[in-house]
Amino acid sequence: MAKLENPVQMAVIGAPHGIKGELRVKTFTGDPEALGDYGPLYTQDGRAFTVLSIRAAGAMAVVRFAEAKDRNAAEALTGTELFVDRSVLPEPEEEDEFYHADLIGLDVRDDTGAALGKVLAVQNFGGGDILDLMIGGRKGVLIPFTQAAVPQVAISEGFIRVDPVAAGLVEDDNDDDRPPDHPDSEGEGPNPSGRPRGPKDAGGNR
Repeated sequence: MAKLENPVQMAVIGAPHGIKGELRVKTFTGDPEALGDYGPLYTQDGRAFTVLSIRAAGAMAVVRFAEAKDRNAAEALTGTELFVDRSVLPEPEEEDEFYHADLIGLDVRDDTGAALGKVLAVQNFGGGDILDLMIGGRKGVLIPFTQAAVPQVAISEGFIRVDPVAAGLVEDDNDDDRPPDHPDSEGEGPNPSGRPRGPKDAGGNR
């Protein structure tokens, strides 16, 4: 079994497709068929999977793995996450392109350049990417990974810059000047047309 030093998730296995051991696979590559270009794929516990054949099926891929001999073996793999090591991936071609794995461990700075903490993980619960931060020694601080909340990502310099207000880390001072019946005033719920706020445990109102 192989232990990846810097794992990057490439796919998650879905339901079996047909009776010959093929599987539907959700890929995190731009082209679903590119999943077969990176050599063996690995599970978190180090098991290797070799792609024998792959074809696109909409946004998914239908994959035949050497390790899934029949439908029964394929069914046992549903939900399995597949990774490669960061070292086998090509470097991004554009300055504003990066892998999620490259964000982990970066310093978090505010708009004045002051250090706030570090990036622990990148999450996605279906509503877009969210950064999991450590702020002031507190883990599990979640902010939306949007241009407004994170206006700068400087991989080579080792930091990201966040807007504390847009990220929901602090209250907007302008909120105090709003009338009590304003839709974004305290107790009236989120402002449907205003700026996005972060998750509740990051200081937002979701």
